[in-house]
Amino acid sequence: VQLVESGGGLVQPGGSLRLSCAASGIIFPINTMGWYRQAPGKQRELVAAITRGGITNYADSVKGRFTISRDNAKDTVYLQMNTLKPEDTAVYYCNAKLSSGTNNWGQGTQVTVSS
Repeated sequence: VQLVESGGGLVQPGGSLRLSCAASGIIFPINTMGWYRQAPGKQRELVAAITRGGITNYADSVKGRFTISRDNAKDTVYLQMNTLKPEDTAVYYCNAKLSSGTNNWGQGTQVTVSS
């Protein structure tokens, strides 16, 4: 299984970015897809997740600003990030949990929020 992320970059506070993550090499169906992030010196944390049926879960710090969505036909997950803050700066990782029980990670994409 390969997860390829795109869409990271540098943005000013208050700006927006959209992350994408496409999965390939899938044999077993993907149950949950999600985004995690890790800032320097901090532990990796869940940002948002979405089940195959569309049930979502968000970290309190991003509720109302970030939206996760998914295209099951394309095995792709998106993260629309609005009203970005400097504290959102981190490496963002895509995650896919397959029905086989395996847990897969992307290589990460840097998001930097700075003026």
